[in-house]
Amino acid sequence: MVVSHDRTLLNLLNVVYELSTKGIKVYGGNYSFYREQKSIEENALQDDVRANEKALRKAKETERQAMERQQKLDARGKKKQEKAGMPTIAMNTLRNNAEKSTSKMKDIHAQKVGSIHEELAHLRKELPDKDKMKLGFDDSTLHTGRVMVTAADINYYYNDERLWEQPLSFQITSGDRLAIRGDNGSGKTTMIKLILGDLQATEGTLTRADFRWVYIDQDYSLVDNSLTVYQQAQAYNANNLPEHLVKSRLTHFLFTKLAWEKPCSTLSGGEKMRLILCCLTLQTEAPDMIVLDEPTNNLDIQNIDILTNTIADYKGTLVVVSHDSYFLEQVGVDDGIELKAH
Repeated sequence: MVVSHDRTLLNLLNVVYELSTKGIKVYGGNYSFYREQKSIEENALQDDVRANEKALRKAKETERQAMERQQKLDARGKKKQEKAGMPTIAMNTLRNNAEKSTSKMKDIHAQKVGSIHEELAHLRKELPDKDKMKLGFDDSTLHTGRVMVTAADINYYYNDERLWEQPLSFQITSGDRLAIRGDNGSGKTTMIKLILGDLQATEGTLTRADFRWVYIDQDYSLVDNSLTVYQQAQAYNANNLPEHLVKSRLTHFLFTKLAWEKPCSTLSGGEKMRLILCCLTLQTEAPDMIVLDEPTNNLDIQNIDILTNTIADYKGTLVVVSHDSYFLEQVGVDDGIELKAH
């Protein structure tokens, strides 16, 4: 029996047991089969949500039209009564009957609308969390194909020793999605610092264009542990959104009212990752490059799915250090820089 977040490993097994608040559900196949079945279930759920949204719109329109017709009939009836010179008592009786009829009609339509609304709310709760989260900002302002980084025969020295066996040459253009690959100790984090301009190459030349970037490491150090969840979000609120909209954005990333005053120091890896993604949506402009350094190491499968879904939606340049081949495939990585230590 294996409990693991390594989806490549889980693909070697022939049965998957899914544990949730509803209990245990058995899927008779490996992880890929499980994901296919979940996708079918989720698509069916999305169809139900769309059908209920359509039914709700139709029910509200029917209610509006029925009330308009009733109001016209009531007004027409009142005019006839006045022309006929009916006694006041009789007119009051007819008016009361009309009001009761209108009230009854309102109740019938309100019950129908309320029933559909309740069913829709239930279905939306069942939607996977990953489908609720998008970065939602505009595409990078850099046009696709613009040269961002050019490295020509670069190397880096530690204690007068070359880090890499051979000098490295590569180019990163806007829109690229690439991985930095290598064994432990091969200098992957050093390469990131060179690309971002935090270090200078000891040998060769590395030139960088001016671009906006976000670096997300496996410890999620963008999160300030001295702040609360709400304070962290406000620190990125470049658009000066009002408090209720910031809190609404937090709720969208699964931070409910109970979590707003929670210290960031107490958050799990998955919670910190979601908070960073939330903060990115509060920035004024989209980053031209997102760099992920072993982003899935401290995440469970649910949060890996959330990160995967969100990053796959990002249209800028992506640089990833990861041993998770499944994650790299899912976010569309199609090129790489191979590192080999000296």
